[in-house]
Amino acid sequence: MTKSSPGEIGKTLASGEANINLHFAGPLILSLDAGDPIIILSGSHVGCFELFGTGRVRSIRDLKGKTVAVPGIGSPPYVFLSIMAAYVGLNPTKDINWIARPPAESMRLLAESKIDAYLGFPPEPQELRAKKIGHALVNSVVDRPWSQYFCCLIAGNREFVEKYPGATKRAMRAILKAADICSLKPDQSARFLVDKGFKTEYDYAFQTMKEVPYGKWREFDPEDTVRFYALRMHEAGMIKNSPQKILAQGTDWRFLKELKKELKA
Repeated sequence: MTKSSPGEIGKTLASGEANINLHFAGPLILSLDAGDPIIILSGSHVGCFELFGTGRVRSIRDLKGKTVAVPGIGSPPYVFLSIMAAYVGLNPTKDINWIARPPAESMRLLAESKIDAYLGFPPEPQELRAKKIGHALVNSVVDRPWSQYFCCLIAGNREFVEKYPGATKRAMRAILKAADICSLKPDQSARFLVDKGFKTEYDYAFQTMKEVPYGKWREFDPEDTVRFYALRMHEAGMIKNSPQKILAQGTDWRFLKELKKELKA
């Protein structure tokens, strides 16, 4: 078993160090556009990222000329916020002043109004709200269009998926059943995360389990998600390949269709 940070997941999948994993839609599409040997297999859950700003920022368009902290250029938060900025007509590379800072420092800088915005992933939004730091500009759980698409997708190393379809399906079944448990038993799921050392604050973990729609993997269409993000990224010049090519060469929904029939209950 390997532990990867969100920014490294695509690399570990492409290298074969990891066989199956969850990753954010935008970075996965970037990896596919670069020709990495990965394949998107299913959606996982809807909406988990949240954009917070200071009083100087009231909308995404207000980020023009402002300073935004991300873990690194090319990191998942950078990719997602770039997509959001391009969607409202900004040029993310020219209109936003990006600085690379660790999440804890970024939240401190936001509290001190030394940056203008920060895009957080659980449990960071929960902590920011609890400490009354900034205000939510976009909550992808409820705000359209982001709430209409998967945030995270299940993807695999292409060679592994082709050679071991049975193992691929078993891994996907385990991930999707775990998503159901997160939805149905948020308290138990939060306690597990804390007990295993993945999270330190039970309250924030519990809020995450309650707020993120983990049980939507049957209802949402992952193909719509890939098409939506690929189109946004293509229009913004972030990828060269068309959404149609990304879908044709980088997705395989066969396992998902079988699991939807098997896991009806």
